[in-house]
Amino acid sequence: MYRPLADQLRPTGLDEVVGQAHLVARGALLRRMIEGGTLSNMIFYGPSGVGKTTVAEIAARRTSRALHRLNATTATIADIREICAETEGLGAPDGVLLYLDEIQYFNKKQQQSLLEFLENGRVVLIASTTENPYFAVYSAVLSRSTIFEFKPVSAPEIEKNLLRIEAAVSARRGSGFALSPEARRAIAFGCGGDVRKSVNAVELLAAAAPAGVDWTVSAEDAAAVSQRSSMRYDRDGDAHYDLLSALQKSIRGSDADASVFYLARLLTAGDLPGVCRRLLVIAAEDVGLAYPQAVPVVKACVDAALQLGLPEAQLPLSEAAVLMATAPKSNSVAEAIAAAMADVAAGLGGDVPAHLKDAHYAGAKKLGRGETYRYPHAFPDHWVAQRYLPDDLTGKTYYEFGPNKLEQASRAYWDAVKARSRDE
Repeated sequence: MYRPLADQLRPTGLDEVVGQAHLVARGALLRRMIEGGTLSNMIFYGPSGVGKTTVAEIAARRTSRALHRLNATTATIADIREICAETEGLGAPDGVLLYLDEIQYFNKKQQQSLLEFLENGRVVLIASTTENPYFAVYSAVLSRSTIFEFKPVSAPEIEKNLLRIEAAVSARRGSGFALSPEARRAIAFGCGGDVRKSVNAVELLAAAAPAGVDWTVSAEDAAAVSQRSSMRYDRDGDAHYDLLSALQKSIRGSDADASVFYLARLLTAGDLPGVCRRLLVIAAEDVGLAYPQAVPVVKACVDAALQLGLPEAQLPLSEAAVLMATAPKSNSVAEAIAAAMADVAAGLGGDVPAHLKDAHYAGAKKLGRGETYRYPHAFPDHWVAQRYLPDDLTGKTYYEFGPNKLEQASRAYWDAVKARSRDE
């Protein structure tokens, strides 16, 4: 029966695990738990191919519990109950260790079916997920589990592991097999931190190598099997929101280089709508009144991008990103609306003052609508002092002028207008 090379060469000890030193290095909490055989319910969170299943299998071997594996893409509640039933008989006197892969595919009812068995300690759960567990796993399961985050493996770590894989392939072939330094680097940097993907690439290259002769893989062949594989992207997953967040924070931080890099990542993945929407948000939220022309300019760039489509859309979108990254910044309008929304949510703000209510209908005067309203355009500088907020919010300040040139000029203008009004 065929077994993928990545499965055949899966590490059997924690010292062989590639990367994840923060979890499995000597002295790390997870390692101490595994070596002590005192496992508790755990959730392994991280991208594919970085060692979650490997570490779970190593952990299982250090316990006397009966090991069962389920994949949430195909498992049912009946499967869970059948496994957990072992704890009531002699089949698993020390309890069950359940390794549940891709737990995010279990619905709420399926996840809740685990709770009664997790409570009494007869079942220890090690669940893995590629999605943020705080979104993908229900709170009742989270509260009974410890989350360990697995990170993408660095390219240098993968390069070192590839040397081990090459040696194993050579031994099985009975003839030399090696990656050129350029090929090794291309695979290590092209796999996007996914160890399994790098091993799969080597397996494919080994299968294409002539039998019975020493063979060195060229950089061209390595590039052919690893092209675009470094992209980690799921439009409904963490990577989508992480990249959009990085784009906005880079523009907010006035780093034009990082801004165009994350823009390139998103556009390479084809996420034109997500980019367009986020750039419009940034124009109002982060550039704001420091450069209010950013909104129409970015809107024009977005419209052009949507009309052009990819790949040409990258040009106006890059223009928008660089423009905003290098523009002065103000979040005064974002702070103002956030504070106002908070008061609305808290139930503050009573009835609209009578003088501001609509008076354009018969009988309005009988109701006292608009009678004391003062029309600003009838006064000098088109301004007159009067109350606008509801009674319980009188004197409340939501908008504070930002320290940038435009908002300070506006502040100076209104300070002068109000000073003249007081003098008259």
